[in-house]
Amino acid sequence: MSIDTDPARRTSLPGLAALLRHDLPASIVVFLVALPLSIGIAVAAGAPVAAGLIAAAVGGLVAGLLGGSALQVSGPTASLTVVVAESIHQFGWAATCFITVGAGVLQILFGFGRLGRGALAIAPVVVHGMLAGIGVVIALQQLHVLLGGESLSSSWESIVQLPHQLMSVSGGDAVLGGVVIAIMLGWRYLPAALRLVPAPLVAVVVATGLALVLPTTVQRITLQGSLFDDLALPSLPHGGWVAIGLTMVTIALIASVETLLSAVAVGRMRPERRTDLDRELMGQGVANMTSGLLGGLPIAAVIVRSVTNVKAGARSKASTMLHGVWVLIFAVALVGVVQQIPKAALAGLLIVIGMGLVKLAHIRSARRTGDLIVYAATVLVVVFGNLLLGMLVGLVLAFALLLWRVVRVVIVARPVPGTGRWLVAIDGTCTFLALPRLSAELARVPATATVTVEMTVDFLDHAASDALHEWAKQHEMGGGTVEFVEMGAVRIADLAAGPPARGHARRMLDEVLGPWRRSARVDPIVAGVAAYHRSHAHLVRPHLGELRDAQNPDALFLTCADSRIVPNVITSSGPGDLFTVRNIGNLIPADGRDTSVEAALVYALDKLRVRSVVVCGHSGCGAMAALFHGDVTDSGLRDWLAHGRPTLERFRRGHPVAVAAAAGGFGEIDQLGMVNVAVQLETLARHPVVCRAVLERRVALSGLFFDIATARVIEIRVDGIAEIDDVALAARPGVAHGRVTALPV
Repeated sequence: MSIDTDPARRTSLPGLAALLRHDLPASIVVFLVALPLSIGIAVAAGAPVAAGLIAAAVGGLVAGLLGGSALQVSGPTASLTVVVAESIHQFGWAATCFITVGAGVLQILFGFGRLGRGALAIAPVVVHGMLAGIGVVIALQQLHVLLGGESLSSSWESIVQLPHQLMSVSGGDAVLGGVVIAIMLGWRYLPAALRLVPAPLVAVVVATGLALVLPTTVQRITLQGSLFDDLALPSLPHGGWVAIGLTMVTIALIASVETLLSAVAVGRMRPERRTDLDRELMGQGVANMTSGLLGGLPIAAVIVRSVTNVKAGARSKASTMLHGVWVLIFAVALVGVVQQIPKAALAGLLIVIGMGLVKLAHIRSARRTGDLIVYAATVLVVVFGNLLLGMLVGLVLAFALLLWRVVRVVIVARPVPGTGRWLVAIDGTCTFLALPRLSAELARVPATATVTVEMTVDFLDHAASDALHEWAKQHEMGGGTVEFVEMGAVRIADLAAGPPARGHARRMLDEVLGPWRRSARVDPIVAGVAAYHRSHAHLVRPHLGELRDAQNPDALFLTCADSRIVPNVITSSGPGDLFTVRNIGNLIPADGRDTSVEAALVYALDKLRVRSVVVCGHSGCGAMAALFHGDVTDSGLRDWLAHGRPTLERFRRGHPVAVAAAAGGFGEIDQLGMVNVAVQLETLARHPVVCRAVLERRVALSGLFFDIATARVIEIRVDGIAEIDDVALAARPGVAHGRVTALPV
């Protein structure tokens, strides 16, 4: 998803050709979707029918022109039906128009305050719960209309009165509503060519046609004269300003959140069409003010219509604006059509839309993330209370759950089998809230035990630190010993310098790599040993205990003495895995005159019985540079590099490894380094001890090259180079995951 908050970015209208080819057809599709929904939402809210059409027209023309999105479609939305119905019931329609104007002013202030992105910080589970609760309320209310009755004011009343409504069901209304539901649910299974026509339009048209021919009486939309006769301009309410203010805030928040969610959905579908969120909120605010002043419903960007607009091929704002024009033309010229629409048809339409707001994917997500209680509580309060209270309850529960997760700490005290030691593990955020649990676990430790306190914490306050130190002091006075091992991002010593602060994972990395980076003022070896004792010694102690009497490495690893190569890091191996030999240029003298390399080969293959021999070179090798340029003046280094002359000759003759390395973009020095690895492998293959091990025990020879700039390890073969990854290794016999055993050459 790509959402742009740069207010300087603007989307221009297209040329005439693009408009006729893309935006005009898309606008007609969106109009056909929006028309029945706008009428149905107005009827469900108890507002004049024209209010829904005015809101649709204003949403297209005003929000489309002034908003920050090129493809979003705005209009009356089902998510506001409940709160608008409550407002009409409590304050009347004219006052509700005034509330709509006020909500628009709030949205404009949201935009000027640059709160567009901030509104996305509302926990998604709360938004999903709100929408699901609204959907349930709509479905419960409209179910009575579908059965031939009237929608009731509360969900509880709708449930209680449902048996009575079933006893007095109107057959014609129920049939028409059932037909609409069947069409809406089954439309997705029809061929793609038929699905080009919007399902809501087909459902309402079919139901209206059936109502004209069925031998039964059904309830239809009633109008007194013109479509606009029921309109009322906004008027100031009489008292109850606190409730009015809360309703304004509720409408503004719901409309803003749905608009931003729609922006996210559109952004995922068309990432190249960026949305200015703050400008979009201001455009929505102006549209709501306009709709309220003209006697229309509140407006928001609607996800269903926006997605339909994108799928229909819209390219610019022209599509959403034209759909507003078509709605306006319909409202003026085709008013007679509206009076033929059965209420049950709109009820069936809204039931499907309402239940569509309850998404199984959201429920599964809430269960997977442990937020199901927040989702369920939000839904229940919205259904049986009201929308604002449901949102507040959901936010409070989400924050409480977040707080519990943040301050949660796991403390376990247990004996370490076979060692006589005890381990106290503290993991998480250790504060005064953890003191009861901490005290209980520490009390389990025997008085004279040797204890390791392993702390993997990201926050530690003075209360917890003092409790640990006091316990350690008392334990040592009783004859025991205590060792603190701090593996987390914060340290007890930090509390001496000031108030507690949350640590960062970066610090943990610095602890591991710290000795590489320390200045000359601190002895890096001593500092590294201290960090090792403090943080990692206890982790390797059990493993080293198994190796105290003998070693059993997998591989002889011969590499350059260059300080930038850390064999155990680049091979993901540990203590006891590699028998390592290092020299300048990772050379193996062919004449056997170097007794050090010779002794290592014999000992590793005959005594330790390693299963592979690895030669590893690296980029930027000083030995290879000196060999290439031939400018070595020191006799000792010159004599040693003489063992590399066969490598230089093979390189100049165009060794296949050099050709492959050049094709990979490596420079000449690195090409020479790769050829050197291949040549050393050939030297090893001729060595008597190595030959015997290969024939008798199938010992593998392998070559590696460490590219320092990219921290990548490349395989060197006799005929070229290759990347090493999990997919390639899965097909290779003799390769153990995480340990160097065999990379066949």
